[in-house]
Amino acid sequence: MTERSEILEKLAAQRATLRATVEGLSDEQATRRTTISSLTLAGVLKHVTYAERMWLDFVVEGSKTDDMERYAASFVMQPGETLAGLLDDYAVVAERTGKVVADLPDLDVAHRLPTAPWYPPDTAWSARQVLLHILAETAHHNGHADIVRESR
Repeated sequence: MTERSEILEKLAAQRATLRATVEGLSDEQATRRTTISSLTLAGVLKHVTYAERMWLDFVVEGSKTDDMERYAASFVMQPGETLAGLLDDYAVVAERTGKVVADLPDLDVAHRLPTAPWYPPDTAWSARQVLLHILAETAHHNGHADIVRESR
């Protein structure tokens, strides 16, 4: 197994866990707040989709803009959105990730992170670091989803 395939396999497993967590829910159930937090299952799903897309854009384009409004909105299923639509979008992003990773010359391709208080100064991240970050964040948010689902 190659490093690329192993990372993608682990990411696919985390995605499958998140998809299973929202399986069988209505839109209303997926947007229900079940804890003191404002997190919802639909919001978690939408956020991991947003984050994976944003980070893959960084790998491909070499630049990243942190927009706190978009970040906050990524946790909220908006009117007109559905859980089924969010799941479809997540599948599209996952497919794109696989294609981008397959097309990279190697995982050492790196770009500078923007200047922001949450990034170390003058730091570049390789595609490998970005993929590991996506994997860690997806696993992290799976934990949130478990708690939200168990609390309903």
